[in-house]
Amino acid sequence: MISEHADSIAARAKAIYAERLQAKLETENQNKFVAIEPESGDYFASDSFGQAVADARLVYPDRISFVIRVGHQAALHRGVRSVRS
Repeated sequence: MISEHADSIAARAKAIYAERLQAKLETENQNKFVAIEPESGDYFASDSFGQAVADARLVYPDRISFVIRVGHQAALHRGVRSVRS
């Protein structure tokens, strides 16, 4: 279950992405991971999820960032494959 605090961070970060960052990032950073710190609106783009979070934590060690993968509906995908006999 997601806490109300985490849900609020996600909602604010998604709004920042949609309103201010999406158009720019989708032309310059396709498939990169972007950690958005919703209090400041700052973002940190990287080729890896972990590095985007690490970069955000260097600047804002006491804050939680939300990660979006540019051009995707989810930051991470879990693969499932159906095998039929």
